[in-house]
Amino acid sequence: MSKKILITGASGGFGKLTVEKLISKGHKVAAGMRDVNGRNKNTADALSALGAIIIELDVTNDESVTNGVAKAIENLGGLDVLMNNAGIGSAGMLEFFTTADFQKVYEVNVFGVQRMNRAVVPFFRNQKSGLIVYTSSLLGRIALPFYGLYQTSKWALEALAENYRAELSTFGIENCIVEPGGYPTAFAENLLFPSDTSQAANYGEFINAPQKMGESFGNVLANNPQQDPQRVADTFAELIDKPFGEKPFRTTVDFIGMGDHVDKYNEHLSQVTQGLYTNFGIVEMLSVKK
Repeated sequence: MSKKILITGASGGFGKLTVEKLISKGHKVAAGMRDVNGRNKNTADALSALGAIIIELDVTNDESVTNGVAKAIENLGGLDVLMNNAGIGSAGMLEFFTTADFQKVYEVNVFGVQRMNRAVVPFFRNQKSGLIVYTSSLLGRIALPFYGLYQTSKWALEALAENYRAELSTFGIENCIVEPGGYPTAFAENLLFPSDTSQAANYGEFINAPQKMGESFGNVLANNPQQDPQRVADTFAELIDKPFGEKPFRTTVDFIGMGDHVDKYNEHLSQVTQGLYTNFGIVEMLSVKK
């Protein structure tokens, strides 16, 4: 069944591949991105040629979000799915990131999601149906050194999704998180690095550890071609196509072993959450209802 879908961050990373996949499956897609007449013009033109509706959308700007969502709903003739896919990564010693660095990442990865949800949820609630998908990360479940800023934003995103899941379940609104591992996409080429390295000398030889870890992971990706970003786009499409009430809350997408460990963690957390909600007498909030 064809769905009307709005996706943010459609210009790169998993976004472009996901738009292409969804259109190939017959869905109507509004592709939200910044600079549609500037640096993203080629991508916008290519997706438009496939049938996507191109929306100028900056998730860090209230007015842009309000106008972009309204335009998407108007051009799609409604809305069934919001995909919160826009994101920014970071790498480096956590101490070296300034408050301004944190704000830059959170404006996209956390506040941007809240802006989008606040713009879309009233529409979904009025029609008593809708699906919100969040692009998280395996690093939104565990902590690895040198990715601390990015991880804190994704941990926050996971908490947002957990709460929206419970608070919107009685209105027929589904919430689902997709947690990819690391993939060779343009996302890795646009990482935010620390703004203040004035204390670097005090780390001695350890200051080289982030670069070495990044190079090591790059070698892992190069030697594991099965870690194909297309598989993430395919997962998004498969999730959207699942029947109402049958979508898993969390889905990992990883083919180099890390996802297996997170799956066990997610399963345990699901049991803990079920138990806590049962004890508080609100377990029904974990099941979406029409």
